[in-house]
Amino acid sequence: MHGRVAINQIPTLVVESIIMRIGIVCYPTFGGSGVLATELGKALAQQGHHVHFITYQQPVRLNGFIPNIFYHEVQVPTYPLFDYPPYETALASTMVDVIKNNNLQLLHVHYAIPHASAAYMAKKILEAEGLHIPVITTLHGTDITLVGRDKTYAPVVTFSINQSDAITAVSQNLRDETFKHFKIEKNIEVIHNFVDVARFNRKPIDAFKKVIAPEGERILLHASNFRKIKRVTDVVEIFYNVHKKIPSKLLFVGDGPERATAEQLCRQLKVCDDVRFVGKQEQMEDILAIADLFLLTSEYESFGLAALEAMAAGIPVVSTNAGGLPEIMVQGVVGYMGDVGDIETLSHYAIDILQNDERLQQFKSAAAKHAQAFDITSIVPLYEKLYEEVLSSELVQ
Repeated sequence: MHGRVAINQIPTLVVESIIMRIGIVCYPTFGGSGVLATELGKALAQQGHHVHFITYQQPVRLNGFIPNIFYHEVQVPTYPLFDYPPYETALASTMVDVIKNNNLQLLHVHYAIPHASAAYMAKKILEAEGLHIPVITTLHGTDITLVGRDKTYAPVVTFSINQSDAITAVSQNLRDETFKHFKIEKNIEVIHNFVDVARFNRKPIDAFKKVIAPEGERILLHASNFRKIKRVTDVVEIFYNVHKKIPSKLLFVGDGPERATAEQLCRQLKVCDDVRFVGKQEQMEDILAIADLFLLTSEYESFGLAALEAMAAGIPVVSTNAGGLPEIMVQGVVGYMGDVGDIETLSHYAIDILQNDERLQQFKSAAAKHAQAFDITSIVPLYEKLYEEVLSSELVQ
């Protein structure tokens, strides 16, 4: 490198030993980007890498002590001068501090806003001190398809993505959407979301299932952040149609702005007694273990991690065909897809799966088998390979 010292300053041998010091920046919430980033970090730590999470609170999936994982909280001081605390500035400063004090070799930021731009700021600060840190940005969905397109953010999003040393997207659909709506000058590598199949391979807790479905009713499940894009009222309408033909219960996992609307529709359709809203849950594997069908009615999904987790638990899925969902669904095998808002067709598909035990079991077995293709053991090495390639390119500069 001309005129600068790499902060990793590592010989080729270290890269080949596949032991790295990695900073991961993400949202710590229940959303897909935070879940993927946290599970990736945990998997990398299990491989011996040192993983440093940098965010404003401990990620929800980062529970329990895990060797080689370090957590750094971003502190955002409040001053009367600021109507809105400058989180991006505090984040960039924390990145600089963590990178220098822990000799990190690379930063992997998840969700472009504001993580990619904050990483660029941190990178430039370090370069002024003669240090260099490569940045990998992973695009997850609404950072590109919704928020990122807002003219308020679009120039910064475009610039910071292009300044990344490597870019990945969680689906081919998201990659295509990014090139369509932003002037991206670099390659975007598709590395699909993953699931820890072993974690979701659980036997149902009979007592738990008996409480939800005391007469052996079918259990339908939806999990999301209840934003408008998830179309949770469609879930209620589908359940209403299924409920008329098959004794069944519906579980809503999660919370958000559309919950009240969904509850009101349950009252209007008089299905309240058979619908439960259980709020945000960290141990989804225990809930999925008792379910018979997962409903995902979203207007858009960049990938559909919730659907993949359901399949890993052996639960068939009825979903829309929006966004990246066709990349993980197999029509008529692991479940069915229909058009957004087509309640009748989606209801018909749900009834078809649930109509008898033998057919339901066929779908369950196929779903579990298909999820193996997205197992964490297959996907995480792709990230490790990318890290090695980025670090190797740094060494030869």
